[in-house]
Amino acid sequence: MTRLLYSLCGGDAECRFSPHVWKTVMSLSHKGLDFQEVPTPFTAIKSVEGGFSQTVPILNDNGHLVRDSFDIAVYLEDQYPNMPTLFDGDGGRAISRAIEGYAQFIIQPALVRIVVKDIHDLLAPADQAYFRSSREARLGRTLEAVESAAGEELAAFPAKLEPVRHTLKFQQYLGGDSPLFADYILFGALQWARVVSPKPILPADGPIRDWFERCLDLHDGRGRRMKAAA
Repeated sequence: MTRLLYSLCGGDAECRFSPHVWKTVMSLSHKGLDFQEVPTPFTAIKSVEGGFSQTVPILNDNGHLVRDSFDIAVYLEDQYPNMPTLFDGDGGRAISRAIEGYAQFIIQPALVRIVVKDIHDLLAPADQAYFRSSREARLGRTLEAVESAAGEELAAFPAKLEPVRHTLKFQQYLGGDSPLFADYILFGALQWARVVSPKPILPADGPIRDWFERCLDLHDGRGRRMKAAA
């Protein structure tokens, strides 16, 4: 049976952008596991695998279903212990939880305020209606109002990356000399922005840009093969 990864797509099925799915794409690639992505629009997620999850990623590993990017990483680490490690031990697993919190409470909310209208615009019409109603309820403003303040959010974004910039002065990856799941957590958020928006999220040079370029080239350029927004 083929290993399936259900991933979020825009109106173009080749545009796959979920930050959480990108964590899983990189985790599976890190482990050297073959898989097939199944592009899934927002409004189709509830019908995947009999309604197994309301969100993606969903991994079907030869009949075994797992949801949530962190849970999938833990599953892969435990199920395939003889393949390259995603955590390098319990300490790496614990640090990954800290990076997950940083990404979810600091980085991704800032990126939402920068790119949310761009996401809407790349969706199919049925998904646009769902996305607009759900995100405007969550943000308390129209998408156009959020977009009007995106420049201010973009200007403030580099400061939110300062802890990462400091870390990468001393090492190639958040995981040290080689990438671990902690890297894929942050990479997923920044890859999300790269795929959905032409806005210049990252500086043109410096340690974070260098790290991101290295991550794009990992696993035979898996990340780089996904076209950036123009």
